[in-house]
Amino acid sequence: MEGNSVLKKSSKAKKDDLYHVIHKVPFGDTPYVKAKHAQLVDKDPEAAIVYFWKAINVGDKVDSALKDMAVVMKQLDRTEEAIEAIKSFRSLCSKHSQESLDNVLMDLYKKCGRVEEQIELLKRKLRLIYQGEAFNGRTTKTARSHGKKFQVSIKQETARLLGNLGWAYMQKTNYMMAEVVFKKAQMIDADANKALNLALCLMRQSRYEEAYLVLEQVLQGKLQGSDEIKSQNRAEELLIELNANLQQPKFMDDLGLDDDLVKGIDGLLNVWSPVRSRRLPIFEEISSFRDQLAC
Repeated sequence: MEGNSVLKKSSKAKKDDLYHVIHKVPFGDTPYVKAKHAQLVDKDPEAAIVYFWKAINVGDKVDSALKDMAVVMKQLDRTEEAIEAIKSFRSLCSKHSQESLDNVLMDLYKKCGRVEEQIELLKRKLRLIYQGEAFNGRTTKTARSHGKKFQVSIKQETARLLGNLGWAYMQKTNYMMAEVVFKKAQMIDADANKALNLALCLMRQSRYEEAYLVLEQVLQGKLQGSDEIKSQNRAEELLIELNANLQQPKFMDDLGLDDDLVKGIDGLLNVWSPVRSRRLPIFEEISSFRDQLAC
């Protein structure tokens, strides 16, 4: 009988272990454990937030509780509340958790369109790198994306932050500053995504020939990530937009002719001669290259 009791206890323990593994919830009966159970098992985000608050108030895994609560609030479109929670309670968290809290804060700023705050946070993170205080003094850190871990160097992180800063300036239509930042990022660690953002930035300034030269690097596979479908598709879309927005020659306007007369002359030219492009020669080269890609 005693042997059977031991076997039953052992079997129950294994089932409990399997339960926690499957649902990815911690052991115990603390507020934080209850919060994770409500979040991941019961799928009750409102109850999870209540328990996360309790965990923070009693000092139970405050680092994780604050970050997880902010993520759940974001899912419930309580973004502003999540931002205020992080700002109010991050002082209770350990030093090594501050970077991950900044990352959550950045996502929250993006969701509610607070671009100025994004810019200030990115500048602060870059300042920490320049002052040698990032990565807790190490030259690399372990990052996670789509469930996979990988190593990120200070150089890569600097370029990534500069790329994000450039995009934030784009949202503010501060294209001159965005251009400077994108070019700095490319000098440090060039890739297709930042190149495409730089090309778009140049196009917004009507500097089409310069934009094409940047696009060409991606189209010809010269940059890291150029072979990704997403990069190729975006490069093609920008190329089409670039051609569509190319300014036409204004010699007819200089003659003081009205629109109807200009259209009439254009119509006659189409009848009398083969259709010729009115784009600059460099854009004729773009068209042939695009046709090759299409094949």
